[in-house]
Amino acid sequence: MENIQTLDEEITESLTAEEVRKAPAKTPLVLSWLRSHVASVLATAMDFLVTIFLTEVAAIWYVLSTALGATAGGVVSFTLCRLWVFNRRTAQWHHQAFRYVLAIGLSLTLNTLGVWFLTETFHISYVISKIIAAVIVGVSVNFLVFRYFVFR
Repeated sequence: MENIQTLDEEITESLTAEEVRKAPAKTPLVLSWLRSHVASVLATAMDFLVTIFLTEVAAIWYVLSTALGATAGGVVSFTLCRLWVFNRRTAQWHHQAFRYVLAIGLSLTLNTLGVWFLTETFHISYVISKIIAAVIVGVSVNFLVFRYFVFR
């Protein structure tokens, strides 16, 4: 917890008073929640396209394809969240990116473990497993972590 407070102080100190005054207001909760779902669908589409392409066309192991697909989706998600969902474009992007990498690391781990667990335990298609894992992680973790940790 102290590390987060130290990071907050460093970020705040790195912004000038004028930058803080000019910063647009954070997107209201309900609007950001709705926008986050649109961004999530777009990022998930990228994630699934990469995963399925790498598994089916490039013949890469589905677990590795899942991780690479999630990474591609993460790039789309970060960009949309920063510029549109939470309207935090005036904050220094590298601080947001650092926190985002931590958050997406958690999401990537949960998604990848979820796909592996569901596929191996229930012997279902990795695509079905990926859908189930993505919905569970997206609804229960991602929005809250992005809004209150990454793009606060």
